[in-house]
Amino acid sequence: MTNSHSTSTHLPAHGTPRRATAIWVALMAATLFTWAVGERGDAGPLVVTVLFALAFAKGTFVILDFMGLRQAPRLWPLLTLGWMALVCAAIGLAYWKGLPT
Repeated sequence: MTNSHSTSTHLPAHGTPRRATAIWVALMAATLFTWAVGERGDAGPLVVTVLFALAFAKGTFVILDFMGLRQAPRLWPLLTLGWMALVCAAIGLAYWKGLPT
């Protein structure tokens, strides 16, 4: 009996191993950059905006590629990305409200 999955050309949810590795390297580089910014003590609205953008990009890659939602029905990536956007917006609003006037 032949297993139809063994000859399938269907790629894993994260695409090719090369793509998964490239994304992982990018995630690690972004994490190291964020750590370096923290170690230097950089602050201010511009720095926070850049770090939020990086965090959102990292979360997007994790959700779509490593959680496998890129190939999932459209509802699931929209729900998870929407939740991440809502959390980031709430944190950003709290930061903005806490800025000295």
